[in-house]
Amino acid sequence: MSRMTRRTRRFARAGSAPLSRGQAVLRGVVLGAGALVFLFPFYYMIIGSLQSSPDTSVSGAFPDPSNLTTSNYEAINSRIDLFQGLINSGIFTGGVVLCTVVFGVLAGYALAILRWRGRSATFALVLLVQVVPFQLLMIPLYVLIARNYGLSDNYLGMILPFAINSTAVIIFRQYFLQLPRELFEAARIDGAGEFMLLWRVALPLVRPAVVTALLLTFIGPWNEFLWPFLITKDASMQPLAVSLANYVTNVAASTANPYGAVLAGAVVLAAPVVILFIVFQRYFVSTDVGSAVKG
Repeated sequence: MSRMTRRTRRFARAGSAPLSRGQAVLRGVVLGAGALVFLFPFYYMIIGSLQSSPDTSVSGAFPDPSNLTTSNYEAINSRIDLFQGLINSGIFTGGVVLCTVVFGVLAGYALAILRWRGRSATFALVLLVQVVPFQLLMIPLYVLIARNYGLSDNYLGMILPFAINSTAVIIFRQYFLQLPRELFEAARIDGAGEFMLLWRVALPLVRPAVVTALLLTFIGPWNEFLWPFLITKDASMQPLAVSLANYVTNVAASTANPYGAVLAGAVVLAAPVVILFIVFQRYFVSTDVGSAVKG
């Protein structure tokens, strides 16, 4: 055994040694303090949305229970249809996520596994799309979708510009590149076609990539304001972000507690995203795909 090998193994054993009681306590204190710092804005947002009279001081983070009410949420729901806004946002976001995952998986698999002429140039174009601002394409897209296709005030008109996400393509490509070639060669020898390889071999091994792409894609259309605002004029078709923005701009200032109304709208918009991250956080781990190959 060489000196370098012995040194490497010694460092590996040292790195995997269990922490002492004091180190474990210190790590817990540091992580707990960091968690409190990051969670405090969410806590303050929820508390502020429940206050009947605004209190923007530091003491407002610990209000009197008698000052807590749901009147701010009731005021929003009386002026805009929160349930219809949630449905519109769900359809818009769900359509974008579905298209992104389907097209991202197919494009990522083709760029990572298949061998064809022009693959490198195509991937370079995918990277180039990342530097093009969406606002630069918004006017041509509006003319194409609203005037030529007649898809204004339509769910399909909202979804089409976001149906293919270059970030998701890159994520899937990088995950597919980590898969051992032996898996695909063995499956091809057994007579599996490319779609069978994708469905039965590749996708089960890149499940973290699917969840990552799903969550990253969900945030964009759920919070998207400008494009739905342009493409929808009917209030019953507007997603929640647009409806809440209209409420905050036109109505919230005239309420008894404008500060609480703004925070209540922020809570309604942020809650589904936070819940989704909490539910799927355990999937943010990388799969050891190399263990699937023996010998």
